[in-house]
Amino acid sequence: MMGKKAFSFFHLNCFHPIAWGLIFGTFLSRAGFFMSIPFLGIYLHEIKGIDPATTGAILAVSFFVSTFSSFFGGAWSDKIGRFPVMMFSMFLWSFVFIGFTMGEHVWQFILLNALSGLCRSIFEPTARALLVDLTPQENRVDVFNARYFAINIGGAIGPLVGLSLGASETTLPFIISGLIYFVYGTLIIYWKKKYATSVKISETTEKTSLLSSLKIISRDKVFRYFLIGNIFVAGGYAHLDTTLAQYLGSDKVGLYSILFFTNAASILLLQYPIIRFMKRYSPLTALKVGSFLFGAGIVGFGISHSLILLILAMVLFTIGEILCFIIGDVLIGDIAPIYLRGAYYGASGLMFIGQSAGAWVGGMLLASFGFGSGFVVFSILALLTVVAYPFFQFGHLLLNKKNSIDQANYKTTKGAI
Repeated sequence: MMGKKAFSFFHLNCFHPIAWGLIFGTFLSRAGFFMSIPFLGIYLHEIKGIDPATTGAILAVSFFVSTFSSFFGGAWSDKIGRFPVMMFSMFLWSFVFIGFTMGEHVWQFILLNALSGLCRSIFEPTARALLVDLTPQENRVDVFNARYFAINIGGAIGPLVGLSLGASETTLPFIISGLIYFVYGTLIIYWKKKYATSVKISETTEKTSLLSSLKIISRDKVFRYFLIGNIFVAGGYAHLDTTLAQYLGSDKVGLYSILFFTNAASILLLQYPIIRFMKRYSPLTALKVGSFLFGAGIVGFGISHSLILLILAMVLFTIGEILCFIIGDVLIGDIAPIYLRGAYYGASGLMFIGQSAGAWVGGMLLASFGFGSGFVVFSILALLTVVAYPFFQFGHLLLNKKNSIDQANYKTTKGAI
C-alpha cells in the first residue's frame, strides 16, 4: 500500500500528456546540453586555439544574457502564447548547436553563446509556466519534483555521453545536441495541434504589455522577498561548483568527484520522500528550512576533515537544494496571476545574479584568508546564504496576511449573497 502511494506521481494519469512530454523533453534536452556545452571551453581552447581569457569571456556571455533576458522570455509567452515561444527557442537553439560546429572566429562564438543564453532564458520560464497551466495546484509539487528528477538524470548522463563521443576533440556531440533540440521543437508543434483545446488557458488569458507586467511584479511584495531570498540561496549553491572545488584543489580531485557523486545520488534518492514530507507545510516554510540546511552544509565543508563528515555535509547541502529549487518553482506558480505566470518565472531568473556573486565572493575570501582557513571562509559563506531566511520570513508573513484578507472578503461577499 505504501509503495503504491509513494510512487503514485509516476502514474500516467497524474499529469496532463503535455506535462509528461515536457518532463521527458527536459531529460532529453538537458542530456543534449550537458553532452556538449561543458566541453565547449576545452574545444575552443584546444581545437580552435582561442586564448583562455577570450574563452572565458565567450563562456560568460551566455550566463549574462540568460540572467538579464529571462523576464522578457516569460513575458512574451504570456503575451503571444506558450507554444510559439517554446517552438521559436527550440529551433533557434538547434541552430546554435549546429553553428558551434561551423564557427571559425571569436565573434561568431560570442554571438552563438549569447543566443544560447537567450534561448535558455526564453524556454525555461515558458516551460515552467506551461507546467503550472496544465497542472492542478494539488499536483504541482509532484510535477516539479518529476521535472527536477529529469533535470538531474539528464545532467548526469549527458557529460558521460559527451565524454565517450570525444566532446573536447570532435563536433559530433554538438551535432547530436542540435538534432535533439530540433526533435523537441517538432514535438512541441505536435502537442500544440493535438491538445490545442485543453491548453487554451495559456494563450487566451488577459494580455498585458511588458512594461505593465514589470510594474505589477515589482509591486508584489511577497514575490520581491522571495526573489531577494533566492538570490542569497543561489549564491550559496554556487559554492558547489566554484569555492569548494578551489578549496579542495587539484590534489583532491578524487575527493571532489566523490562529493559531486554524493550530491547527484542524494538528489535521486532523497528528492521524492523529502518533497512528499514537506507537502504538509507551506512552500515558504520549506524554503526557510532549505536555506538553513544550505548554510549547515556549507559550514560542514569548512570544518570537516574526514570523508564521512564531508559526505554528511554534502547530504545536508543537497536537501537544502531540493527544498529551495523545487518548492521555489511551486511557490511562483501559486502566487503569480494566471496571465503573468510566464513573466513571474522569467523574473525569477534574476536569482542567478547571486550565483555569479557567490562564486566571486568565495574566491575573494579564499584569497584573503587563505586555503588553510576553511572554517572562517565557509562560515562567512554560510551566513551569507542564511541571510535568505528573514526575507522568506517576511514573505511568509505577508502571504499569510494576504490570504487572511482574501478569506475575510470571500466570507463577506458570500454572506451578502
